[in-house]
Amino acid sequence: MKVFLHYEDNEDSSLHKTLKITLPKSWKTGPTEKLLGQFVESYNQSHEDAKLDMTVMHIETDAENEKRIPLASDAIVIDVIPDRGNVYICHGPSKTLEEEEREKREAAERKKEERARTVQCTHYGCKNRFPRGGPYPKCQYHARPPVFHETAKFWACCPHKKSYDFEIFENIPGCQEGICSEEKVEEQKQFLGGCDLREELHGKGSELKSIDDFNRVQQGGAPVLDRLKSVFTELDIEAELFDQVVDGLRMEYGEDN
Repeated sequence: MKVFLHYEDNEDSSLHKTLKITLPKSWKTGPTEKLLGQFVESYNQSHEDAKLDMTVMHIETDAENEKRIPLASDAIVIDVIPDRGNVYICHGPSKTLEEEEREKREAAERKKEERARTVQCTHYGCKNRFPRGGPYPKCQYHARPPVFHETAKFWACCPHKKSYDFEIFENIPGCQEGICSEEKVEEQKQFLGGCDLREELHGKGSELKSIDDFNRVQQGGAPVLDRLKSVFTELDIEAELFDQVVDGLRMEYGEDN
């Protein structure tokens, strides 16, 4: 098992250092603080005038979305660091697993107490919490519910801002500004799906159950190209561009195709 140890937590790039270590078997099942100690010892040998103090350092590793997470000093190496993983030496004292668990419990308790004292804004996408009855803070929210269609996620009022990552979706800025509210709209849908979108586009109860139904709709409704054009227009595609593409296809394949 190999790991790459990096020290970059300093504005002076001349003090940065990267160390590649092949871990002995006994280290894999040992605490991460052993890696920290090995790096600090190696670093201090070549930086006599800028030595690091292991007691006020900790290590971090890569996580999702380009974030890093700090590692407990007594966490087992093989459990928290992948083979050929990057480990970052950072300033700030490390914590033990017990200390991390205690902080999590305390944070959860504080959150529970806060939720008991406050209510959450009922506007779509707003995460503000405030005392019941106000005062109400300013609010940036979405005008319509979220849409979860297959793997795509977006707000019904902002269909051009799609995401396939839930965290990114949640952070899409609201398109409306106002004041938070605690009033709930009766029978207000919390989210929409593909069926809801089809109902909005074609009208409720317009499901086609057979090919004959489809043909009758084609004969009685607007021409297919006109309906298709309206759909693309709703997706912010210019009507002129749509017409140019259609004209090009007609020239290439003939008017009747």
